Amino acid sequence: MRYFWVIVLVFGTILAQAQDKSSFVNVFIGTDGTGHTFPGPSMPFGMVQPGPDNSDMGWNNTSGYQYRDSIIMGFSQTRFSGTGINEMGDVMLLPFSDMKEKRLQNLYFKKSEKAAVGYYSVTKKDDVKVELTCSERVALHKYTFPDRQAKVLVDLQHGLRFIFEEHPKGLVLESDVKIENNTTISGYCSTRNWVKRKYFFTIRFDKPFIRKEELPKAELDKAPKYVFSFQLDDSKVLKAKVALSTVDVAGAKLNMLTEMPGWDFEKVRLQTVKVWNSYLNRIEITADAKQKEIFYTSVYHFLLQPSNIADVNGKYRGADDRIALAPNKTYYSTLSIWDIYRGAFPLLELIVPERVNGIIQTLLLHHKAAGFLPIWTAWGQDNYCMIGNHSIPMILSAFNKGFKGFDKFEALKAMKETSTKNHINSDWDLYNQYGYYPFDKLDNESVSRTLESGYDDWCVAQMAMKLGDRAVAEQFGRRAGYYKNLFDSTTKLFRGRDTKGSWRVPFNPLIATSPMNNPGDYTEANAWQYFWTPGQYDVEGIIKLLGGVDRFTQHLHTFFTLASEHPDKYLGQEAMIGQYAHGNEPSHHIIYLYSYSSSPKTGQKYIHQVVNTFHNNTPDGMIGNDDCGQMSAWYILSCLGFYPVNAASNEFVLGVPQLKKATLTLAGGKQFTIEAPLFDDANIYWDSAYLNGKLIQHHIITYHQLLQGGVMRFDMVNK
Repeated sequence: MRYFWVIVLVFGTILAQAQDKSSFVNVFIGTDGTGHTFPGPSMPFGMVQPGPDNSDMGWNNTSGYQYRDSIIMGFSQTRFSGTGINEMGDVMLLPFSDMKEKRLQNLYFKKSEKAAVGYYSVTKKDDVKVELTCSERVALHKYTFPDRQAKVLVDLQHGLRFIFEEHPKGLVLESDVKIENNTTISGYCSTRNWVKRKYFFTIRFDKPFIRKEELPKAELDKAPKYVFSFQLDDSKVLKAKVALSTVDVAGAKLNMLTEMPGWDFEKVRLQTVKVWNSYLNRIEITADAKQKEIFYTSVYHFLLQPSNIADVNGKYRGADDRIALAPNKTYYSTLSIWDIYRGAFPLLELIVPERVNGIIQTLLLHHKAAGFLPIWTAWGQDNYCMIGNHSIPMILSAFNKGFKGFDKFEALKAMKETSTKNHINSDWDLYNQYGYYPFDKLDNESVSRTLESGYDDWCVAQMAMKLGDRAVAEQFGRRAGYYKNLFDSTTKLFRGRDTKGSWRVPFNPLIATSPMNNPGDYTEANAWQYFWTPGQYDVEGIIKLLGGVDRFTQHLHTFFTLASEHPDKYLGQEAMIGQYAHGNEPSHHIIYLYSYSSSPKTGQKYIHQVVNTFHNNTPDGMIGNDDCGQMSAWYILSCLGFYPVNAASNEFVLGVPQLKKATLTLAGGKQFTIEAPLFDDANIYWDSAYLNGKLIQHHIITYHQLLQGGVMRFDMVNK
């Protein structure tokens, strides 16, 4: 009988693990090198992300963390995942012990560092153990000291800061901080970094401090730094809760009271894991342990952001600095739109559709406040980073897929105004006058801006046509073809042109340019990489420019085999196959253009190569910024076997699955299964694919076909 209960216990454990997808998440993937992810806890779409800050500036520490660093400045409550610019890092706390040398207060034992979904832990060399967890808007810290004397630094001047001269150490513009009693500190800071913003906070300790000391301010400091001293009980444990708000201190306090009224660390951690599993369990895959680790970590990273920055009562601070009430209590920020419109947003529409209407409503609310749709938002404010106005394809995408939680006519109005009224990085008078951005009038990114604006124009035309506005559809349909004005028939590439129509000389199509590092006509890419941008919406136009499918195919072959000259990670030249740069977003759809060529299996070969070469289950297992989940979304979609070349359309282009089986649980509980039973490292191509037993003819599956549920089966071969 004893053995029966052992079997029952073992089976129960296995069953529990099968449902606990969080056990496959390795939060350290992407923390070493250029992935720029972080190991601290966060909720899906959460406002707070408590974690260690190794440095407050520098490109290697844009999330505050870098795996190889040996120093911890402290533990702040907010950050971005996988971006290329530093921001946030609000309300830094550092517990330390008086019993050790001061130099040990910022050093830690690397082997002590542990992290998982909803949890981070490390022991510092002054023998203070730090543990972190969180709810959606509240961070919970637990400190275990070597004795009953404890100290905590609260640094409100701290922040993760951009490294340019216009953003000096004086990041905080003003602050107002009150020590309410011997357990509570509250206030706000106004900061200027990537954006100008305000955050409000409240900090509560579970034990009273017996002494406080305000540290001397540096020359540019505008916010205080305090050291609080505590006399602990025999447990030697001190806990701290930190709640944030964009609105006011009352909002921060309401967030804390609502989400975390008590102090049960383990209860909060387990609730975080439970919520994560409710998302992770939407995809079930058949794979070995290593691939499960990479896959479910990708799902985790993909769902970290955008962040809902509305308080629990729905209030938020908008782009116009006014307080408003968000529909359904959701207002999203950390919208890395130039990145996520490509793959991450279409994947959200498929796997997490309940979030989509709120994101589109946010875009439209931003338009009302600012006069144009957002470009890249942080804490509700636009940083105008990158180019194009790619909220536009996100809106069209949601409309095409049948989402109805927003006013479609208001959406078209916002799309038109954004595309006709001049604003930062969008000079429509210049664009319309020449039919392209001339490089002698625009000193940076003239080709890239032209090509990316063309995609937005196509989206406006499509939306207008579907809503019956023929004049707008024709106007923007013409603009969508402006990219052809930059086609150089000699080099077969898109090339910078001045106001007289002359090409830029000299011209090296292999040299990448970027406004911050090497100004030129392209954005973190070169002429070869940007050639394929119109292929997102007009593959037939690209094929015609090149002279037919065979020449289109040869152009792809050249692209993937042409050697790089001086690849530079700061210019997006990472994870290279020929000129394909997997480390940056302009290349992400290009492999899938092989499906329109006369050699689709070549694309399948390269997909397998990218999945197995540039993604790993190690801290350096992500080559290139994750950019708020876009890199992770590419991996997820490519493993499933399809990708949205035209992210605004209803179509996914078939690539080749990298799993034997995957089952998606979709809206309404329907399931869609992808099967490739013969897939292995030899059988990496498919000869035929079937949807519910019917042969798929055109390398396309639609969003609505996926939503119907069923089975897509690939017959895999080895050549």
